[in-house]
Amino acid sequence: MNSDNFVPKKIFLTKGVGFHKEKLASFELALREAGIAPLNLITVSSILPPHCKFIDKGEGVKLLKPGQVVPVVLAKSESNIPSTLVSSGVGVAVPRDKEHYGYLSEHHCTGMDDIIMEEYVEDLAAEMLATTYGVKFDPDASWDEKRELWSIDNRIVKTKSEVQTSIVSDEALWTTTIAAAVLIL
Repeated sequence: MNSDNFVPKKIFLTKGVGFHKEKLASFELALREAGIAPLNLITVSSILPPHCKFIDKGEGVKLLKPGQVVPVVLAKSESNIPSTLVSSGVGVAVPRDKEHYGYLSEHHCTGMDDIIMEEYVEDLAAEMLATTYGVKFDPDASWDEKRELWSIDNRIVKTKSEVQTSIVSDEALWTTTIAAAVLIL
């Protein structure tokens, strides 16, 4: 069997949130909102393959069949404690050189708003990529300082992310947020 058959060629980012009295049903509803509920998801680590093309969610979902085994980088957070901010995010660092691999990151927690989560997962992915190039990365530098470092080094072309946050209602329903990078073979 050719190992190239197992290298994803396309990727899309998606997110969802679900609310239900049962934890598992809340997760299912989040997957449905994200468009990936009918798939058998396999969580994978953090490598964006060389030449992997970003597509939008609608196009990506159309390429997949119910029951298909699909690799994902998945962030999932859940709580049923009223007023808790539930947060999930995935980030991507894309190298300028398409022959090189990039990095995906995922983070899930409570208490991070959209802006903080977006910055966190993008920085995490960029840091992992930068260190493969031997670039010194200061995690305490401001977001703008980090972006300047990447442009000076000229090997990280961009970062992007998908985040989902939600506050648990006073009814104490399970609230599940997910963010995913879906890899298509």
